[in-house]
Amino acid sequence: MELNYDVLVIGAGHAGCEAACAAARIGAKTCLLTMDMNKIAQMSCNPAVGGIAKGQIVREIDALGGQMGLITDRSAIQFRMLNRGKGPAMWSPRAQCDREKFIWNWRETLDQTPNLDIWQDQVCTLLVENQEVRGAETIWGVTLHARCVIITAGTFLNGLLHIGRKKVAGGRIAEPAVEHLTESITRWGIRSYRMKTGTPVRIDRRSVDFSLMEEQPGEQDFHRFSYMGEPRQLKQLPCWTCYTNPEVHETLRSGLDDSPLYNGQIQSIGPRYCPSIETKLVTFPDKEQHPLFLEPEGENTNEMYLNGFSSSMPIDVQLNALKKIPAFSNVKAYRPGYAIEYDFFDPTQLNHSLESKIIGGLFFAGQVNGTTGYEEAAGQGLVAGINAALKCDGKAPFVMGRDESYIGVLIDDLVTKGVDEPYRMFTSRAEYRILLRQDDADARLTEQSYKLGLASQERLDHWLSKKTAVEDLINFCEETLVHTKDVNEGLQKLGTTPLQFGCKISELVARPQLSIASLAKIIPALEAKLSQLNDRKEEIIEATEVKMKYKGYIEREKLVAEKMHRLENIKIKGRFDYSKLHEISTEGRQKLERIDPETLAQASRIPGVSPSDINVLLVLLGR
Repeated sequence: MELNYDVLVIGAGHAGCEAACAAARIGAKTCLLTMDMNKIAQMSCNPAVGGIAKGQIVREIDALGGQMGLITDRSAIQFRMLNRGKGPAMWSPRAQCDREKFIWNWRETLDQTPNLDIWQDQVCTLLVENQEVRGAETIWGVTLHARCVIITAGTFLNGLLHIGRKKVAGGRIAEPAVEHLTESITRWGIRSYRMKTGTPVRIDRRSVDFSLMEEQPGEQDFHRFSYMGEPRQLKQLPCWTCYTNPEVHETLRSGLDDSPLYNGQIQSIGPRYCPSIETKLVTFPDKEQHPLFLEPEGENTNEMYLNGFSSSMPIDVQLNALKKIPAFSNVKAYRPGYAIEYDFFDPTQLNHSLESKIIGGLFFAGQVNGTTGYEEAAGQGLVAGINAALKCDGKAPFVMGRDESYIGVLIDDLVTKGVDEPYRMFTSRAEYRILLRQDDADARLTEQSYKLGLASQERLDHWLSKKTAVEDLINFCEETLVHTKDVNEGLQKLGTTPLQFGCKISELVARPQLSIASLAKIIPALEAKLSQLNDRKEEIIEATEVKMKYKGYIEREKLVAEKMHRLENIKIKGRFDYSKLHEISTEGRQKLERIDPETLAQASRIPGVSPSDINVLLVLLGR
């Protein structure tokens, strides 16, 4: 049997679903291949989307016309905006989801996407001719011809599960590993390595004493992930917190000899920022407690996820340790935590479009690039899907800069710096984070996406109406004068210094103690102006206020970004034989030769390439 497509996506996790949806919506005839149609977009670890910097990525996916934000809002059973105590550049949305409803919302979305077929099978061989991809063959003898192939296989490539001294091949618990595909890819000169990740025990809520835990409720305000989304429909549920204790730690330490992380059974590197509980004990031996978060898996299930207790210890050790926590003294589990080792490919072998530098038309996205997290995977998948469709149409690739999106930062970090541990996005990785806020992803990306053919006319109009409303409100505040006699009494009640002279409303908005909403209570003209806003009133006010309060910071960061763009515009790929440039350091020469950066700015971000090396390249370019 032979099938013909423009784009073939291998793997239907978060990267694969976004990739397939994007490619098909742009117009490419697309096939999404998965081993199990009932596990599409499975949340392999915690049933949550977003978090620090990850939430910004999801909002960027949504602004570009991707699906993760919409589906998260439909599946959310708790929503919170993290980091409210910090500036708006750090605010990060996070939602707890109903795991099963998330899958079926994705399935419904894919089923309704034109140009998209789903095929349930397993790929074993990549087809390549003259260093160009031609498709893939499956274990059932089906040949899928494609002009572009996107690999989004997650943790399934030669996956190996560990619980204590037991090892079982698998891509997830109770699911088979994918064998031979890695070897089919590496035979063409693409480098692969091994990584490790893990997941915690799943607990029966009926065995938990919630009176001994602290409740963590969600928020009910206007915030959500999608700019187009509707208010949350599902029942909103709390999460719960508690702590480990010295007895728990002692029980866990007694089993370290059987821990695959410490008996030599696992050799690969695990995630630094989501360590197992046994890693926490070894790394922080003096800490007497570690926080745990008990999170619901869904609206109508007793299954709960114990965040903070990822482990690959023997089953009895995990459960005996948990029973030392008062709330879990009678705990029952559905399944233990486990670790998994899997293959990934060196991302420095990719262009910024996520297309391979070695095999034309072959794209990689998600954990196969050395990342960790649903959001990082989905962002890469969206970019890979866009660029595969553009390549089929003979168009230039779509690449976002570090000042345009967290997704741009993520991809630039991967292809420029590579990874030596599972990569997780943080706000600190972005040097222009005041420009990359969760509230302005639509301003940064929607119009670009519409030009690509991904964002719909409805989405563009939705953004343009908000843009007009924000600009109108800013102009009103900058032009409207208030007098001392009208506002001073109100300003004192709001805890801020009275005016000595009249001023514009914008000057009051800039004060830290004041907000547009609080000022509207003492300035009738502003209250009247706000009453004219549509049903997105709160969203418009927030976007306006952030732009006004942080105007100076935003403008300063834009200037810095513009200076860096000068280096981004200096193309150096193919202009140097780095092995012969003895004017630069040996390390710099080796790194430049291996990565072969596109621009001088990219070269400047490569670890080991010094500022003096960049200056040498500038001199050699006659700049």
